[in-house]
Amino acid sequence: MSRTRILLLAEAGQPSPWLIVGGDGHVLQRGQLAPGERLEGEPVRTVLIVPGTDVLVRWLDLPRKGDAQVAAAAAWALRDDLAVDPDRVAVALGGPATEGQGRLVALAARPLIAAWTAWAEDVGAPPVAILPDSLIPPEPDDDAALSAIRFGPRTALRGRSLAVSGEAELVELLADGRAVEPVTEAEAVERAVIAAALNPAVNLAGPRRAAPATPGRWRRSAALAGLVILSPLMVILAQAGHDEIQTRRLDAAARAAVRQALPDAPPTADPAAEVARRLAEAPPSGGSAGTAARLFAALERVDGAELDSLVLDPGGLRITVTYANASDLEVLKQAAAGQGLSLRDQSTVEDGDRIVSDMIVGAAT
Repeated sequence: MSRTRILLLAEAGQPSPWLIVGGDGHVLQRGQLAPGERLEGEPVRTVLIVPGTDVLVRWLDLPRKGDAQVAAAAAWALRDDLAVDPDRVAVALGGPATEGQGRLVALAARPLIAAWTAWAEDVGAPPVAILPDSLIPPEPDDDAALSAIRFGPRTALRGRSLAVSGEAELVELLADGRAVEPVTEAEAVERAVIAAALNPAVNLAGPRRAAPATPGRWRRSAALAGLVILSPLMVILAQAGHDEIQTRRLDAAARAAVRQALPDAPPTADPAAEVARRLAEAPPSGGSAGTAARLFAALERVDGAELDSLVLDPGGLRITVTYANASDLEVLKQAAAGQGLSLRDQSTVEDGDRIVSDMIVGAAT
């Protein structure tokens, strides 16, 4: 009896659920693959389910030509919706176009597909197919409705000519007025996963190529995957279409990215301003020794200025400086900028005939 393993790629550090099903879709085994573990047993045909947040899915009117020409035409048509250069994108084509809906295409960055494939190979499950989770929910009969399935922190939405995954707080924006019908029953979710995996609408794996699985490849793949997880949600919002609400979606995506990357940021913080503030407070490059050398070089430009303390803590690199004249502070800041540093004063007090300033050191902007 033919068997298929369905492996869901989880968030970094979380276990990845898996199923082994027979040709009729009956579940033979199920389990969780913990980080660092490998799948044991005989090799089984594997379908890897990956985050739909990293895959652009569209239905397009494309020329009736060979697959290579059609794929190139799809990448060109969607070039403005891609977060990377079209030459770095792999295009997977669905079946023939259906009436009124165009042909299904899915696009993902080639380095990311390589990372997914390397991870699956390293855990003992080289994939024959890679499918985004956004194509797992069943398409509802009602054109004005969307079906939704939750995969960890993401929600996959599926409707007519729409397949997209996003953070929970973006569901309303991505739905764009369509009624959302959640699929929450565990058995119904499992049936949807199995149905989609046994008949993948698209396959991002492409032709299989044998490659040795080595720890070094896994570390590189894990690092790449981590970078992609932290990337802004530009592609998610591009998938939703409708230019008239694109600005609202981009703003919501930026705020969600800030909340994800900077969980302690104020909920109402302006994303660009908050990131700029954090960058200004971040320790500059070159290590503490290099930073100290640049600080002393700046201090030498101000007669009588002295560095009393230098402390690196979770809040950034903090210094206490004493100097003689109030105007010396601005001179010191300008000298620091010449050394590639920024100084943001937290407090300034007079101490006898000296002035004392506590400051945070960051990279010059």
